[in-house]
Amino acid sequence: MKLSGQAVGADSQFVALNKPFASPHMNFPAIVSGSQSQVNQVSLRGNPRENWEDSNMVDSSPRTETSTDDTSDKDRFERFRLNAAGTADSGEKLKGKASDQKALRRLAQNREAARKSRLRKKAYVQQLESSRLKLTQLEQELHGARKQGITTSSSGDQSHSASGNGALVFDAEYARWMEEHNKLVGELRSAVNAHAGDTELRTVVDNVAAHFDDIFRLKGTAAKADVFHILSGMWKTPAERCFLWIGGFRSSDLLKLLVNQLEPLTEQQLMGICNLQQSSQQTEDALTQGMEALQQSLAETLASGTPSSSGPSGNVANYMGQMAMAMGKLGTLEGFLRQADNLRQQTLQQMHRILTTRQSARALLAINDYFSRLRALSALWLARPQE
Repeated sequence: MKLSGQAVGADSQFVALNKPFASPHMNFPAIVSGSQSQVNQVSLRGNPRENWEDSNMVDSSPRTETSTDDTSDKDRFERFRLNAAGTADSGEKLKGKASDQKALRRLAQNREAARKSRLRKKAYVQQLESSRLKLTQLEQELHGARKQGITTSSSGDQSHSASGNGALVFDAEYARWMEEHNKLVGELRSAVNAHAGDTELRTVVDNVAAHFDDIFRLKGTAAKADVFHILSGMWKTPAERCFLWIGGFRSSDLLKLLVNQLEPLTEQQLMGICNLQQSSQQTEDALTQGMEALQQSLAETLASGTPSSSGPSGNVANYMGQMAMAMGKLGTLEGFLRQADNLRQQTLQQMHRILTTRQSARALLAINDYFSRLRALSALWLARPQE
């Protein structure tokens, strides 16, 4: 019984040895030393065989705990390795995603650049096609003008040949207008010589008067493209340009010529013609003064800049300001031309209201003969022998 009690004590000590980490403050070497001393005491008192077996059992317990610690360390190492591998995999995935995003951005940028390049190429092709069509149109218009004998005058302003499409088109339109005008005047002359009735004669007179309206419309359209071409009278013969006033004839001068051609006139008609001539003269004087004021203002604008040692455009800001003001003033030239043509058109219309049908027919023939003689004079002047 004593031995069994000692064995029970040894077993309790063995159980205590199997729980070395029960308390964090427990001294593991002291426990081992104490247990070994007790085992030695038991071995002295008890059966040597039992003591030997108990000693082996006790001796094996430290090895068991060492094996458990090794397994725990291996588990922790394995978990650390797996965590490290997972972190590495996550890093690789993040790097892969970042690389994919960069590739997508580059792909989007390349697509946008390609789209813009296609748009620029398309616009360039359209511009080339538009330029080709314009060139073809200019060639056709030039061919038509040459076919009708309209060429630029070598004695005029050399810039006329480069004045643009508007001037060239107007020259061709004016040539067609003159051709139609001569045809209508021929019909009017035949009707007057044949002593046609008033109804028939009125129809021909109205046709000629309406044809005059066409030339004013053509001039207005051409002035929007090149007002200097209309004002300079390069579409007229040299003798006609000598009597030119703001792109056409003076209404008051024509009325003076017609008074002697239309006799006999009634007193009321004569008074109407005189009043019309006076009002036309006043309007012409006002427009002439306006043109002179415009020329003076334009000259002062161009001369207002301070002299520069580097040339007329030395001070760029001042130069551009002067040019802007001058351009604005030149824009009023079209208005002067439009007012002058309105005066000419209204004078012809009022003249027809004052005169009878036959007097209007004779007036239109007189106007045509006057300008025909001016054109003939120009032809003779250009064909004169050169000394």
